[in-house]
Amino acid sequence: MPQQKIALVTGASRGIGAAVALRLAQDGFAVVVNYAASATEAHALVDRIQSAGGTAIATQADVANAAQVRQLFDTIEQTLGKLDVLVNNAGVMTVQPLTQTTDELFERMFDINVRGTFNTLREAATRLADGGHVINFSTTALAMNLPGYATYNATKAAVEAYTRVFAKELRGRKITVNAIAPGPVATELFLKGKTAEQIGHFASLPPLERLGEPDDIAAVVSMLVGTNAGWVNGQVLRANGGVA
Repeated sequence: MPQQKIALVTGASRGIGAAVALRLAQDGFAVVVNYAASATEAHALVDRIQSAGGTAIATQADVANAAQVRQLFDTIEQTLGKLDVLVNNAGVMTVQPLTQTTDELFERMFDINVRGTFNTLREAATRLADGGHVINFSTTALAMNLPGYATYNATKAAVEAYTRVFAKELRGRKITVNAIAPGPVATELFLKGKTAEQIGHFASLPPLERLGEPDDIAAVVSMLVGTNAGWVNGQVLRANGGVA
């Protein structure tokens, strides 16, 4: 019997990350549910996966901390084996005009969104199995140039740059590296603080006239790490219902 493949999903305790972890478990992966602080939600997700017959573990690590990321990869190798799929889902978003963005807010978004991706990619460069897959997360907001998104967009522009270059740096390993750029998705992170009118506005923007759902994005991850997308590499896929 072939060895079960292993997938790490960062920031997987809720929202899109949780949906991705569930989908990959359904696809037959042993899933590592990474979390920074939401231990209760992460362990509940692991229980849900295991109850459905899947394999999963929850592992705490702040992706912005290089030492914790190294330990995360150590734990995976010691517990499950060599990693096959890395999904860099962990991220934070605060909408704030550039002139009102504090140093602390700037540093937090760059630490998690950019340094966090950098840390996991650096480990994956030597520790991901040949023939594996890396999925980073960008945003369709980068293409929309909406006021208030300047700093967040800057972090995701960096992620897209990492994606395209890293795909070439792994030449000879048969590893694909791609990014997904979701449009508005109905997660707690997106809905928090918005009025019904604001939510309705975002839902009306795509030609499909609805917000995305976490399962929509999880399905795209499943496709990119599956057997039918082996020729897709170094790309940014906008999963947004046609909004941009």
